[in-house]
Amino acid sequence: MRRKLTPRTVGDGERNLKVQLAVEVNRILQQRGLTQTEAAQELGIVQPHVSELAHYRLDRYSAERLMQFLARLGQEVEIRIHGGASRTQRPAMRRIVIR
Repeated sequence: MRRKLTPRTVGDGERNLKVQLAVEVNRILQQRGLTQTEAAQELGIVQPHVSELAHYRLDRYSAERLMQFLARLGQEVEIRIHGGASRTQRPAMRRIVIR
C-alpha cells in the first residue's frame, strides 16, 4: 500500500532532514572545539542562534540554510534520490551524503 503524503508526513520528512543536517553541523563545531561565539562568527549568525542550533530547536532554520552552514564549514552536501521502485515495492531510497 502506498503511503499518502499529507502536510504532516511531508513535515516529518523535512524535520528528519533538518535534524540530520544539524547533527553534522553540531558534530563539526564540537570537533573543532569552537565556543558558541566562535561558531556564530564561522556560520555568520548570532550566538543565541547557535545555542538554538546546538539544542536542535530548528524552527528558525530551513534545510537549505543548514546546508549553507555545512558549506561554510567546508563540507559538501549531496542529496541522492533513487527512483525506479514500482508502486507495489518500497518507496525510492533517499540518502544524504556529507563530505
